[in-house]
Amino acid sequence: MASSSIARVLSRQMHISARRHALTKFSMPAMSPTMTEGGIASWKKAEGETFAAGDVLLEIETDKATIDVEAQEDGILAKIIAPDGSKNVAVGSPIAIMAEEGDDLSGATQLASEPSAAPPSPPKMESSPEPPKAEEAPKLTPSQAKPELAKGERIFASPIAKKIALERGIPLAQVKGTGPEGRIIREDIEKYQPPATAASAVAATSSAPAASLPEYTDTPVTNMRRVIGSRLTQSKQELPHYYLTVQINMDKTMKLREVFNKTLGEKDKAAKLSVNDFILKAVACALNDVPEANSAWLGEVIRQYKKADISVAVATPTGLITPIVKDVGSKGLATISSEAKALAKKARDGKLAPQEYQGGTFTVSNLGMYDIEHFTAIINPPQSCILAVGTTKPTIVPAPEEERGFKTVNMMKVTLSSDHRTVDGAVGARWMTAFKGYLENPLTFML
Repeated sequence: MASSSIARVLSRQMHISARRHALTKFSMPAMSPTMTEGGIASWKKAEGETFAAGDVLLEIETDKATIDVEAQEDGILAKIIAPDGSKNVAVGSPIAIMAEEGDDLSGATQLASEPSAAPPSPPKMESSPEPPKAEEAPKLTPSQAKPELAKGERIFASPIAKKIALERGIPLAQVKGTGPEGRIIREDIEKYQPPATAASAVAATSSAPAASLPEYTDTPVTNMRRVIGSRLTQSKQELPHYYLTVQINMDKTMKLREVFNKTLGEKDKAAKLSVNDFILKAVACALNDVPEANSAWLGEVIRQYKKADISVAVATPTGLITPIVKDVGSKGLATISSEAKALAKKARDGKLAPQEYQGGTFTVSNLGMYDIEHFTAIINPPQSCILAVGTTKPTIVPAPEEERGFKTVNMMKVTLSSDHRTVDGAVGARWMTAFKGYLENPLTFML
Protein backbone atom coordinates (compact mmCIF):
# COMPACT_ATOMS: atom_id res chain seq x y z
CA MET A 1 0.00 0.00 0.00
CA ALA A 2 2.72 2.44 1.03
CA SER A 3 4.69 1.76 -2.14
CA SER A 4 1.64 2.31 -4.36
CA SER A 5 0.85 5.62 -2.61
CA ILE A 6 4.42 6.83 -3.17
CA ALA A 7 4.17 5.84 -6.83
CA ARG A 8 0.94 7.85 -7.24
CA VAL A 9 2.52 10.92 -5.60
CA LEU A 10 5.60 10.69 -7.85
CA SER A 11 3.35 10.22 -10.85
CA ARG A 12 1.37 13.37 -10.03
CA GLN A 13 4.58 15.35 -9.47
CA MET A 14 6.00 14.20 -12.81
CA HIS A 15 2.69 15.07 -14.50
CA ILE A 16 2.71 18.59 -13.01
CA SER A 17 6.36 19.05 -13.97
CA ALA A 18 5.64 18.00 -17.54
CA ARG A 19 2.65 20.32 -17.70
CA ARG A 20 4.78 23.25 -16.52
CA HIS A 21 7.28 22.55 -19.25
CA ALA A 22 4.40 22.54 -21.76
CA LEU A 23 4.18 26.33 -21.38
CA THR A 24 5.75 27.99 -24.42
CA LYS A 25 6.86 31.48 -25.33
CA PHE A 26 5.04 33.17 -28.20
CA SER A 27 7.38 35.49 -30.11
CA MET A 28 6.76 38.58 -32.23
CA PRO A 29 6.12 37.16 -35.73
CA ALA A 30 7.61 38.63 -38.93
CA MET A 31 4.60 39.81 -40.93
CA SER A 32 6.77 40.62 -43.97
CA PRO A 33 10.26 39.69 -45.21
CA THR A 34 11.61 43.18 -44.37
CA MET A 35 10.01 43.52 -40.93
CA THR A 36 12.55 43.78 -38.09
CA GLU A 37 10.32 45.17 -35.35
CA GLY A 38 6.69 46.01 -34.70
CA GLY A 39 4.19 47.21 -32.14
CA ILE A 40 1.32 45.65 -30.22
CA ALA A 41 -1.81 47.54 -31.22
CA SER A 42 -4.09 45.48 -28.96
CA TRP A 43 -4.61 42.01 -27.55
CA LYS A 44 -7.96 40.44 -28.44
CA LYS A 45 -7.72 37.80 -25.69
CA ALA A 46 -7.19 38.35 -21.97
CA GLU A 47 -4.76 36.50 -19.73
CA GLY A 48 -6.16 33.08 -18.84
CA GLU A 49 -8.65 33.13 -21.71
CA THR A 50 -8.92 30.15 -24.03
CA PHE A 51 -8.87 30.44 -27.82
CA ALA A 52 -9.50 28.18 -30.80
CA ALA A 53 -7.64 27.82 -34.06
CA GLY A 54 -8.52 30.75 -36.31
CA ASP A 55 -9.35 33.16 -33.46
CA VAL A 56 -7.66 36.57 -33.65
CA LEU A 57 -5.14 36.75 -30.79
CA LEU A 58 -3.86 40.28 -31.29
CA GLU A 59 -3.33 43.14 -33.73
CA ILE A 60 0.27 43.93 -34.69
CA GLU A 61 1.26 47.35 -35.97
CA THR A 62 3.86 47.04 -38.75
CA ASP A 63 5.54 49.73 -40.80
CA LYS A 64 2.68 49.55 -43.32
CA ALA A 65 -0.54 48.47 -41.64
CA THR A 66 -2.24 46.93 -38.63
CA ILE A 67 -2.51 43.16 -39.15
CA ASP A 68 -4.57 40.54 -37.30
CA VAL A 69 -2.61 37.54 -35.95
CA GLU A 70 -4.70 34.36 -35.84
CA ALA A 71 -4.13 31.33 -33.63
CA GLN A 72 -2.85 28.27 -35.48
CA GLU A 73 -4.21 25.84 -32.87
CA ASP A 74 -6.33 25.71 -29.71
CA GLY A 75 -4.78 26.95 -26.47
CA ILE A 76 -4.76 29.38 -23.54
CA LEU A 77 -3.19 32.84 -23.29
CA ALA A 78 -1.36 32.24 -20.01
CA LYS A 79 0.62 35.49 -19.70
CA ILE A 80 1.00 38.70 -21.72
CA ILE A 81 4.61 39.94 -21.80
CA ALA A 82 4.25 42.87 -24.24
CA PRO A 83 1.04 44.77 -23.36
CA ASP A 84 -1.15 46.94 -25.58
CA GLY A 85 0.72 49.91 -26.99
CA SER A 86 4.18 48.32 -26.86
CA LYS A 87 6.47 49.82 -29.51
CA ASN A 88 9.69 48.72 -31.24
CA VAL A 89 9.34 45.05 -30.26
CA ALA A 90 12.00 43.12 -32.18
CA VAL A 91 10.91 40.19 -34.34
CA GLY A 92 11.54 36.99 -32.40
CA SER A 93 11.21 38.62 -28.98
CA PRO A 94 8.75 36.91 -26.58
CA ILE A 95 5.43 38.74 -26.32
CA ALA A 96 3.30 36.15 -24.49
CA ILE A 97 3.23 32.75 -22.80
CA MET A 98 0.94 30.13 -24.32
CA ALA A 99 -0.46 26.96 -22.75
CA GLU A 100 -2.72 24.06 -23.59
CA GLU A 101 -5.94 22.99 -21.91
CA GLY A 102 -5.14 21.41 -18.53
CA ASP A 103 -1.67 22.96 -18.20
CA ASP A 104 -0.55 24.41 -14.86
CA LEU A 105 -0.46 28.18 -15.44
CA SER A 106 1.33 28.99 -12.18
CA GLY A 107 4.73 28.89 -13.89
CA ALA A 108 3.79 31.39 -16.60
CA THR A 109 5.07 34.44 -14.70
CA GLN A 110 8.40 32.77 -13.97
CA LEU A 111 8.80 31.65 -17.59
CA ALA A 112 7.99 35.18 -18.79
CA SER A 113 10.76 36.62 -16.62
CA GLU A 114 13.37 34.19 -17.95
CA PRO A 115 15.54 35.60 -20.76
CA SER A 116 15.30 33.81 -24.09
CA ALA A 117 19.04 33.82 -24.49
CA ALA A 118 21.80 34.75 -22.11
CA PRO A 119 22.94 38.27 -22.98
CA PRO A 120 26.69 38.86 -23.21
CA SER A 121 28.09 39.46 -19.75
CA PRO A 122 29.78 42.83 -19.31
CA PRO A 123 33.48 42.82 -18.42
CA LYS A 124 34.45 43.20 -14.78
CA MET A 125 35.38 46.77 -13.95
CA GLU A 126 37.51 47.73 -11.00
CA SER A 127 35.66 50.08 -8.72
CA SER A 128 37.27 53.41 -7.98
CA PRO A 129 36.36 55.82 -5.21
CA GLU A 130 33.76 58.34 -6.30
CA PRO A 131 34.70 62.02 -6.17
CA PRO A 132 32.92 64.08 -3.52
CA LYS A 133 29.57 65.43 -4.72
CA ALA A 134 28.90 69.10 -4.12
CA GLU A 135 25.30 68.81 -5.21
CA GLU A 136 23.11 65.91 -6.33
CA ALA A 137 22.74 66.16 -10.12
CA PRO A 138 19.99 64.51 -12.15
CA LYS A 139 20.88 60.96 -13.16
CA LEU A 140 21.68 60.25 -16.80
CA THR A 141 19.34 57.91 -18.64
CA PRO A 142 20.58 54.31 -19.02
CA SER A 143 20.99 54.74 -22.78
CA GLN A 144 23.46 57.61 -22.44
CA ALA A 145 26.56 55.73 -21.37
CA LYS A 146 27.82 52.39 -20.11
CA PRO A 147 31.19 50.74 -19.53
CA GLU A 148 32.79 49.94 -22.88
CA LEU A 149 32.58 46.26 -23.84
CA ALA A 150 35.69 44.14 -23.96
CA LYS A 151 37.15 43.59 -27.42
CA GLY A 152 35.43 40.71 -29.22
CA GLU A 153 32.17 40.91 -27.23
CA ARG A 154 29.04 40.68 -29.41
CA ILE A 155 26.78 43.73 -29.50
CA PHE A 156 23.04 43.25 -30.02
CA ALA A 157 21.42 46.17 -31.91
CA SER A 158 18.58 46.66 -34.37
CA PRO A 159 19.55 47.42 -38.01
CA ILE A 160 18.26 51.01 -37.84
CA ALA A 161 20.19 51.60 -34.60
CA LYS A 162 23.40 50.38 -36.27
CA LYS A 163 22.78 52.63 -39.30
CA ILE A 164 22.18 55.78 -37.22
CA ALA A 165 25.16 55.00 -34.96
CA LEU A 166 27.41 54.67 -38.01
CA GLU A 167 26.16 57.96 -39.47
CA ARG A 168 26.70 59.83 -36.19
CA GLY A 169 29.95 58.15 -35.23
CA ILE A 170 28.54 56.72 -31.99
CA PRO A 171 30.40 53.68 -30.57
CA LEU A 172 27.79 50.98 -29.93
CA ALA A 173 29.99 49.51 -27.19
CA GLN A 174 29.29 52.62 -25.05
CA VAL A 175 25.50 52.54 -25.51
CA LYS A 176 23.31 50.60 -23.08
CA GLY A 177 20.34 48.96 -24.78
CA THR A 178 16.84 49.25 -23.36
CA GLY A 179 15.22 46.85 -25.83
CA PRO A 180 14.38 43.19 -25.23
CA GLU A 181 17.30 41.37 -23.55
CA GLY A 182 19.50 44.46 -23.65
CA ARG A 183 19.16 44.99 -27.41
CA ILE A 184 20.14 48.51 -28.57
CA ILE A 185 17.23 50.20 -30.33
CA ARG A 186 16.83 53.47 -32.22
CA GLU A 187 15.78 55.48 -29.15
CA ASP A 188 18.97 54.47 -27.31
CA ILE A 189 21.11 55.92 -30.13
CA GLU A 190 19.09 59.12 -30.38
CA LYS A 191 19.31 59.72 -26.61
CA TYR A 192 23.02 58.88 -26.36
CA GLN A 193 25.43 61.53 -25.12
CA PRO A 194 29.15 61.03 -24.42
CA PRO A 195 29.79 61.05 -20.63
CA ALA A 196 31.66 64.38 -20.64
CA THR A 197 29.09 66.08 -22.86
CA ALA A 198 26.23 64.69 -20.83
CA ALA A 199 27.75 65.94 -17.56
CA SER A 200 28.29 69.43 -18.93
CA ALA A 201 24.76 69.46 -20.34
CA VAL A 202 23.37 68.56 -16.90
CA ALA A 203 25.41 71.31 -15.27
CA ALA A 204 24.29 73.87 -17.84
CA THR A 205 20.67 72.82 -17.40
CA SER A 206 20.81 73.14 -13.64
CA SER A 207 22.42 76.60 -13.73
CA ALA A 208 20.60 78.27 -16.62
CA PRO A 209 16.95 79.28 -16.32
CA ALA A 210 14.54 77.38 -18.54
CA ALA A 211 13.88 79.19 -21.82
CA SER A 212 10.26 79.94 -22.58
CA LEU A 213 8.99 77.86 -25.47
CA PRO A 214 5.91 78.40 -27.62
CA GLU A 215 3.00 76.05 -27.06
CA TYR A 216 3.31 72.76 -28.91
CA THR A 217 2.03 69.21 -29.11
CA ASP A 218 4.30 66.15 -29.46
CA THR A 219 2.88 63.32 -31.55
CA PRO A 220 4.51 59.92 -31.02
CA VAL A 221 6.11 58.56 -34.19
CA THR A 222 4.38 55.38 -35.37
CA ASN A 223 6.31 52.44 -36.79
CA MET A 224 4.80 53.22 -40.18
CA ARG A 225 5.91 56.88 -40.10
CA ARG A 226 9.40 55.92 -38.86
CA VAL A 227 9.95 53.42 -41.67
CA ILE A 228 8.55 55.81 -44.31
CA GLY A 229 10.99 58.48 -43.16
CA SER A 230 13.94 56.07 -43.14
CA ARG A 231 13.25 54.57 -46.57
CA LEU A 232 12.51 57.84 -48.33
CA THR A 233 15.64 59.43 -46.87
CA GLN A 234 17.69 56.45 -48.02
CA SER A 235 16.11 56.63 -51.50
CA LYS A 236 16.78 60.35 -51.90
CA GLN A 237 20.38 60.00 -50.70
CA GLU A 238 21.38 56.81 -52.53
CA LEU A 239 19.39 56.76 -55.79
CA PRO A 240 20.53 59.04 -58.66
CA HIS A 241 17.15 60.67 -59.37
CA TYR A 242 16.47 62.63 -62.52
CA TYR A 243 13.18 64.21 -63.62
CA LEU A 244 11.25 64.56 -66.89
CA THR A 245 8.13 66.76 -67.17
CA VAL A 246 5.55 66.99 -69.96
CA GLN A 247 2.16 68.63 -70.44
CA ILE A 248 -0.65 66.46 -71.78
CA ASN A 249 -3.82 67.56 -73.59
CA MET A 250 -6.58 65.74 -71.68
CA ASP A 251 -9.54 66.89 -73.84
CA LYS A 252 -10.14 63.50 -75.51
CA THR A 253 -9.68 61.57 -72.25
CA MET A 254 -12.17 63.85 -70.46
CA LYS A 255 -14.74 63.40 -73.24
CA LEU A 256 -14.30 59.62 -73.34
CA ARG A 257 -14.59 59.47 -69.54
CA GLU A 258 -17.86 61.41 -69.72
CA VAL A 259 -19.28 58.99 -72.30
CA PHE A 260 -18.18 55.90 -70.32
CA ASN A 261 -19.58 57.24 -67.04
CA LYS A 262 -22.93 57.95 -68.66
CA THR A 263 -23.10 54.38 -69.95
CA LEU A 264 -21.94 52.88 -66.64
CA GLY A 265 -24.38 55.05 -64.70
CA GLU A 266 -27.31 53.47 -66.50
CA LYS A 267 -26.25 50.03 -65.16
CA ASP A 268 -24.80 50.98 -61.79
CA LYS A 269 -25.14 54.48 -60.35
CA ALA A 270 -22.22 53.86 -57.97
CA ALA A 271 -19.83 52.97 -60.82
CA LYS A 272 -17.79 55.94 -61.99
CA LEU A 273 -14.44 56.13 -63.75
CA SER A 274 -11.88 58.65 -62.51
CA VAL A 275 -9.09 60.33 -64.43
CA ASN A 276 -6.67 58.24 -62.36
CA ASP A 277 -8.15 55.04 -63.86
CA PHE A 278 -7.21 56.26 -67.35
CA ILE A 279 -3.75 57.22 -66.05
CA LEU A 280 -3.13 53.74 -64.64
CA LYS A 281 -4.17 52.13 -67.92
CA ALA A 282 -1.94 54.50 -69.92
CA VAL A 283 0.99 53.75 -67.58
CA ALA A 284 0.58 50.00 -68.18
CA CYS A 285 0.36 50.46 -71.97
CA ALA A 286 3.48 52.66 -71.97
CA LEU A 287 5.37 50.09 -69.85
CA ASN A 288 4.46 47.47 -72.44
CA ASP A 289 5.94 49.70 -75.16
CA VAL A 290 9.05 50.64 -73.13
CA PRO A 291 9.67 47.67 -70.79
CA GLU A 292 13.05 49.06 -69.64
CA ALA A 293 11.11 51.44 -67.36
CA ASN A 294 9.37 48.47 -65.72
CA SER A 295 12.52 47.37 -63.91
CA ALA A 296 14.31 47.20 -60.57
CA TRP A 297 17.92 47.65 -59.44
CA LEU A 298 18.94 44.56 -57.45
CA GLY A 299 22.66 45.24 -57.09
CA GLU A 300 24.17 42.54 -59.31
CA VAL A 301 21.32 42.42 -61.83
CA ILE A 302 18.64 44.70 -63.30
CA ARG A 303 15.33 42.84 -63.17
CA GLN A 304 12.83 43.65 -65.94
CA TYR A 305 9.21 42.73 -65.16
CA LYS A 306 6.81 41.29 -67.72
CA LYS A 307 3.61 42.59 -66.08
CA ALA A 308 2.67 46.05 -64.82
CA ASP A 309 1.88 45.79 -61.11
CA ILE A 310 1.24 49.45 -60.33
CA SER A 311 1.57 50.84 -56.81
CA VAL A 312 -0.88 53.67 -56.16
CA ALA A 313 0.08 56.16 -53.44
CA VAL A 314 -2.72 56.56 -50.86
CA ALA A 315 -2.64 59.06 -47.98
CA THR A 316 -3.80 57.59 -44.65
CA PRO A 317 -4.03 59.10 -41.14
CA THR A 318 -0.81 57.26 -40.17
CA GLY A 319 1.20 57.92 -43.33
CA LEU A 320 1.58 57.12 -47.00
CA ILE A 321 1.04 53.57 -48.28
CA THR A 322 1.09 52.14 -51.79
CA PRO A 323 -1.40 49.31 -52.44
CA ILE A 324 -0.86 47.49 -55.72
CA VAL A 325 -3.24 47.03 -58.65
CA LYS A 326 -1.91 43.81 -60.21
CA ASP A 327 -1.38 43.23 -63.94
CA VAL A 328 -3.07 46.48 -64.99
CA GLY A 329 -2.32 45.90 -68.68
CA SER A 330 -4.69 42.92 -68.87
CA LYS A 331 -7.65 44.70 -67.21
CA GLY A 332 -10.34 47.03 -68.45
CA LEU A 333 -11.02 50.49 -67.05
CA ALA A 334 -14.03 49.37 -64.99
CA THR A 335 -12.04 46.59 -63.30
CA ILE A 336 -9.11 48.91 -62.63
CA SER A 337 -11.48 51.46 -61.11
CA SER A 338 -13.23 49.02 -58.76
CA GLU A 339 -9.97 47.40 -57.58
CA ALA A 340 -8.26 50.76 -56.99
CA LYS A 341 -11.22 52.05 -54.95
CA ALA A 342 -11.37 48.87 -52.82
CA LEU A 343 -7.63 48.94 -52.13
CA ALA A 344 -7.72 52.65 -51.21
CA LYS A 345 -10.51 52.02 -48.68
CA LYS A 346 -8.64 49.10 -47.11
CA ALA A 347 -5.51 51.25 -46.93
CA ARG A 348 -7.29 54.07 -45.08
CA ASP A 349 -8.84 51.52 -42.69
CA GLY A 350 -5.43 49.94 -42.05
CA LYS A 351 -6.68 46.54 -43.23
CA LEU A 352 -4.35 45.82 -46.16
CA ALA A 353 -2.81 42.35 -46.25
CA PRO A 354 0.99 42.25 -46.82
CA GLN A 355 0.61 40.85 -50.34
CA GLU A 356 -1.56 43.87 -51.25
CA TYR A 357 1.21 46.44 -50.67
CA GLN A 358 4.48 44.51 -50.97
CA GLY A 359 6.09 44.43 -54.39
CA GLY A 360 4.90 46.54 -57.29
CA THR A 361 6.93 47.45 -60.38
CA PHE A 362 5.98 51.14 -60.91
CA THR A 363 4.36 53.80 -58.71
CA VAL A 364 1.83 56.55 -59.46
CA SER A 365 1.33 59.47 -57.05
CA ASN A 366 -1.58 61.75 -57.96
CA LEU A 367 -2.14 65.07 -56.15
CA GLY A 368 -4.41 66.51 -58.83
CA MET A 369 -7.46 66.29 -56.58
CA TYR A 370 -5.73 68.77 -54.24
CA ASP A 371 -5.31 71.27 -57.11
CA ILE A 372 -1.52 70.74 -57.15
CA GLU A 373 -0.24 71.73 -60.58
CA HIS A 374 3.25 70.22 -60.43
CA PHE A 375 5.50 68.30 -58.02
CA THR A 376 8.29 65.72 -58.02
CA ALA A 377 8.07 62.39 -56.18
CA ILE A 378 10.70 60.21 -54.50
CA ILE A 379 11.32 56.77 -56.03
CA ASN A 380 10.08 53.75 -54.06
CA PRO A 381 13.07 51.29 -54.15
CA PRO A 382 13.79 48.85 -55.67
CA GLN A 383 11.45 50.25 -58.34
CA SER A 384 13.02 52.45 -61.00
CA CYS A 385 10.28 55.01 -61.63
CA ILE A 386 7.49 56.99 -60.00
CA LEU A 387 5.06 59.26 -61.85
CA ALA A 388 3.89 62.48 -60.16
CA VAL A 389 0.52 63.62 -61.54
CA GLY A 390 -0.77 67.18 -61.20
CA THR A 391 -4.22 68.66 -61.68
CA THR A 392 -5.98 69.11 -65.02
CA LYS A 393 -6.75 72.76 -65.69
CA PRO A 394 -7.96 74.90 -68.63
CA THR A 395 -4.97 76.40 -70.44
CA ILE A 396 -4.72 78.77 -73.40
CA VAL A 397 -2.53 77.35 -76.18
CA PRO A 398 -1.64 78.66 -79.69
CA ALA A 399 -4.05 77.52 -82.43
CA PRO A 400 -3.29 78.98 -85.88
CA GLU A 401 -6.31 77.17 -87.32
CA GLU A 402 -8.61 79.17 -85.04
CA GLU A 403 -9.82 82.63 -86.03
CA ARG A 404 -8.56 84.05 -82.70
CA GLY A 405 -5.21 82.30 -83.05
CA PHE A 406 -5.58 80.43 -79.73
CA LYS A 407 -7.88 78.02 -77.93
CA THR A 408 -8.52 76.68 -74.43
CA VAL A 409 -7.69 73.03 -73.69
CA ASN A 410 -7.52 70.88 -70.55
CA MET A 411 -3.84 70.40 -69.78
CA MET A 412 -2.28 68.10 -67.19
CA LYS A 413 1.36 68.27 -66.11
CA VAL A 414 3.15 65.05 -65.09
CA THR A 415 6.73 64.46 -63.90
CA LEU A 416 8.58 61.15 -64.09
CA SER A 417 11.26 60.49 -61.46
CA SER A 418 13.68 57.81 -62.68
CA ASP A 419 16.68 55.92 -61.29
CA HIS A 420 19.55 56.66 -63.69
CA ARG A 421 21.20 53.33 -62.84
CA THR A 422 18.43 51.44 -64.63
CA VAL A 423 16.57 53.96 -66.81
CA ASP A 424 18.68 56.22 -69.02
CA GLY A 425 17.39 59.66 -69.95
CA ALA A 426 16.52 58.61 -73.49
CA VAL A 427 14.56 55.60 -72.18
CA GLY A 428 12.65 57.84 -69.78
CA ALA A 429 11.88 60.24 -72.62
CA ARG A 430 10.57 57.40 -74.83
CA TRP A 431 8.33 56.21 -72.01
CA MET A 432 6.93 59.71 -71.44
CA THR A 433 6.22 60.08 -75.16
CA ALA A 434 4.34 56.78 -75.19
CA PHE A 435 2.38 57.68 -72.03
CA LYS A 436 1.43 61.09 -73.42
CA GLY A 437 0.32 59.51 -76.70
CA TYR A 438 -2.07 57.11 -74.97
CA LEU A 439 -3.78 59.84 -72.93
CA GLU A 440 -4.04 62.24 -75.86
CA ASN A 441 -5.56 59.40 -77.94
CA PRO A 442 -7.34 57.21 -75.37
CA LEU A 443 -9.16 55.11 -77.95
CA THR A 444 -5.81 53.34 -78.45
CA PHE A 445 -6.55 51.63 -75.11
CA MET A 446 -9.11 49.58 -76.98
CA LEU A 447 -6.76 48.44 -79.77
